[in-house]
Order: sequence, then C-alpha cells, then structure tokens
Amino acid sequence: MDYIREKTPPVREDRLGACQAFGGSCCDLASQSKKGCLYNNNRTFSQSQGCQLTLSLAILNTIRDSVIVVHSPIGCGAGMVAQAGTAKDWQKLRDPNAFGLRWINTNLDELDVVNGGEEKLRSAILYADREYRPSAIIVMNSCVPALIGDDIDAVIEDLQKQVSARIVPVHCEGFKTKIQATAYDAVYHGVLRHLVGVELYEGPELIIPDELEELKEKYRISHTVNLLNVSSMSRIDEQELVKLLKSLDLNVRILPCYAHPDDFADSFEAALNVSICATHDDYFSEHMKTKYGIPFILETVPIGIANTSKWLLDIAKFFGIEERAQKLIASEVRELDAALAPYREFLTGKTALLGGGEIRILTTAELLHSLGMEVLGLRGFHFDRYGESLLEQLLEDVPASERAIINIGAGQPFEQANLLAKLKPDVFVGHPGGNGWANKQGIPVFPLFGQTYNYMGYLGAFEVARRLTRLLKNTSYSRNVSRHVGLPYRKDWYDQDPFSYIDQGAADQGVAL
Repeated sequence: MDYIREKTPPVREDRLGACQAFGGSCCDLASQSKKGCLYNNNRTFSQSQGCQLTLSLAILNTIRDSVIVVHSPIGCGAGMVAQAGTAKDWQKLRDPNAFGLRWINTNLDELDVVNGGEEKLRSAILYADREYRPSAIIVMNSCVPALIGDDIDAVIEDLQKQVSARIVPVHCEGFKTKIQATAYDAVYHGVLRHLVGVELYEGPELIIPDELEELKEKYRISHTVNLLNVSSMSRIDEQELVKLLKSLDLNVRILPCYAHPDDFADSFEAALNVSICATHDDYFSEHMKTKYGIPFILETVPIGIANTSKWLLDIAKFFGIEERAQKLIASEVRELDAALAPYREFLTGKTALLGGGEIRILTTAELLHSLGMEVLGLRGFHFDRYGESLLEQLLEDVPASERAIINIGAGQPFEQANLLAKLKPDVFVGHPGGNGWANKQGIPVFPLFGQTYNYMGYLGAFEVARRLTRLLKNTSYSRNVSRHVGLPYRKDWYDQDPFSYIDQGAADQGVAL
C-alpha cells in the first residue's frame, strides 16, 4: 500500500508488524516469525529506547545545501553540536564546496506548550531562508509540538509561497513508535512528497535538439541505477560499490545521504533502485515502483563475499548481463581468497557476538563465518520480514547458526551485559552506543560500521578481516579497562536468564545458556 497521500507515514508496528522484543535461538525466531507469533511480544521492563528524531537526523544532517529546523525544546537539538564537524568533513568528500551542517532550534519552552509554537517555527523558517538561501529547509517535528497540536504542515504550506527553498516537513515524533527504524520512513515520506519529481526551475520546457540526443538520453536512463546508501557507510564503501557497478557499464546515482536536494528531482529517471539495506529503503523503493514503475532490488546487502556476489548477480540479471557479472565476481573472489588466507588462519575458531540493525548483523554474521569465526549470538534492534529472509538464508548457508542466541530489542544494555557474561565471546561486533559496555567487561570491541572504514564489497571483506586480526592480536586495552571500571549490575542479574523481562506470550521462552 502507498501511503504518500497522507501527511505522515504509519509506524512500522502497523505497516510491517515489526517485533521489538525476543530472546531465544535463531531457529526459534525463524519458526515463530513464519507463524506470526512475534508482533505482540513486549517487555515487562525496558531500560532504554532509541528516538525517531535522532535517527532521522542521521540521514538529513548529510543533505548538502540545506538547513535543518528542529522544532522542539532545546534538548532535542543539542545533539546536533556533536555532528557539526563530522557532517562538514563527510559532505566535502562528495562536494568540495559543501557548506556542512546548518541547523536552527525553535527552543520551545513552557509558555509555548501552553500557547503553541507555530510562530516560532514560522520565524525560524523565514530566518533560515533569508540568512542562508539554501536549496531546502527541512523541518523536524518532535514530540512536544506533536503533543500540543502545532500544525507544521499548514505553516509550511503558507510559507512555501514566500520562500525560494523547498520546505520539507519530517514527522519523526519519538513517542509514536518503539521501532526506531520508522525514522527512515518519516524521512523518505517527506522527501517523496516535497523533493522527488519537483520542478526546479520555471520557464519553457527543455527542447531536445534531435533524435540522436533523445536516444542518448533514453539509453542513459535505461542504464542508470539509483544506489540507495545509508549514513553509516563510508565514502570508501560508496567508491567500492560504484566501481563494481561501473565495471558492468552502469551509471550510478547515489541517494539519499550526502545528496543535494536537486538530485531527488529526477530520481525517477532510472532503470532500477538498488538498496544497501532493506530496513532503510523499502518505503522509498515501494513508492517509486508504485508511482513511477521503477523496479527495485531490496533483499541482498553487499557485506561479505556471498552477499556481495548475490547483490551483483541480482543487478546483472535485471540488465541481462549475468555472464559478464560472473566473470567479474570470479576475478574478484579469486584475488580476495588469496589475500584472506593468512587472516583466515588466525581467525578460524574465534567467537563473536554481534549487535545492531537486523540487516547489518545478519550479513556481517555471514562474513564472519566465511572468515572461519563462530557467531555465538546476535542482538538486533528489531525484526521484520526483511530480517526473516536474511535469517533463513543464514540458517541455510551456515546450519550451525541454528544454535546461536538471538536477542531483539533496541537499547537494553542490561541484556547485552548478561549475554556477554554468559557467552564470553572473543570479540563483540557492535553498534556505536553499546560498545563501551562490552569494553568494561574486558571484551574487545570491533565497530559494526564506521564512516572512516570500508565494510562493503570485496574490499570491505578484506578490510574487516585485516582489522579484526589486528584487534584480536592485542586485547590489552579492553583488559585494562575492565580492571579499573565495572558495570552497575549485581551478580544476581548475571545468574538470571537474560530474557527474564521479555514477555513472549504463548511462545517458547528463553534458551539454555
């Protein structure tokens, strides 16, 4: 179903039936997901939870030549300070003339909660247009204005007649959902309604000089791929994937992160949308197919040797160039296998626990298995049908994964601490925000992603192996940290089942650890 006519997108609990609480084995999760037993799972105690607005900003802070207006109390906008420097650096890697991050906070206070904050929002938008003259002004609606009833869409509709920038409302109120990834839908909803297909300039239509130019343009579009990136990938990742696609003679347009607002206007002029992460891109891809008839590839992720090869073959199959892709894959894998030999020798038998987004951890698990490691457990932020297909693939390719523990739920460091204490992996491969907890338990930490490193494609597989080997050859840092600091949990918590506070209804609960 296409929700683009609505002002706000539905939450993922309703749209995808996403699960936000589970504890058990990978085999149990796959079985219960097929039966539809996961939707009503809940927690009797929750320690922490992610916020939609924060995750929306992770994408929108990257958009070049834009101004972010965070319509909220000052606390919601304060986190932007930490991203100002890095946002500028990463933008300049794509465009040397990029301005970097520019944002305004409407600083709602107690009086605004009583009287409404629409006038502050109006003033902030007019100031942003007058002061910066950006191509786009992105308005982030937080919990407070949503609760008091500020109609940001009416304000924006009125002001759009007065400002030259495109104004994009993003409804990312954190209280609406427990599935933080709904933030991706909120971002794409705003982009699709206000940037895609928008006429950038007024004036006469472009006159195509002759038939030859028209044929050239049709050929360009027929070989153009929208590569849908994520804010957690590096510029090196992008270059690796673009190199592989260009080896197949494809034109590549990268969206949405680090794009210019104008880049979205003709994004419907493409033969195929190719996703890096289904959790990130399904909302955009489904709409582009519904409205513009653009097919998409969504279920494969180019992390690890097997998944990168499948990703390339799926793209090649669409364009009818499988034979060419197979030759490229054979050449890349042959060279990679030779380079990985010494690292596999060291890593074989090492154990890991992974934590992060469902798509990222499942594909990274395949990569670690290909390096000879054993994955003892996974911790996903949520779980839905896209994770289900990848989990089935992992269980088919690596039957030993059936025994691996899987824990679903954003945050909940107390569950992570319990699992790490019981499983005692050689390394924790984790999402930033949870890694410090593992270090305090004396377990070396390998970041699940990083904007200065390469993780994707064949080069990414080599870099992960090289960096993991270097980390595990010297674990003194985590050992020293654990000697001097500890976690706040009592011994009796570590003796309990890590999933004690997960209510899984009539489903089988827990697994022997």
